[in-house]
Amino acid sequence: MPRYYFHLHNDVETRDDEGTVLPDLAAARVEAIKGARSIMGDEISAKGRIHLSHWVQVEDVSGQQ
Repeated sequence: MPRYYFHLHNDVETRDDEGTVLPDLAAARVEAIKGARSIMGDEISAKGRIHLSHWVQVEDVSGQQ
């Protein structure tokens, strides 16, 4: 199974150097959405707002997005 990396682009750029093994790109997208929802929930709880300019980049081992 392929490995996918989830890089966060928000106030601080955070690269995922470990990655997660998932069956395919569709599963990686589902994981990215779950992660983004979790981050947004934390932001809303802590600050009462979210920044719509923040995003998650999904990349495979070859660098394809």
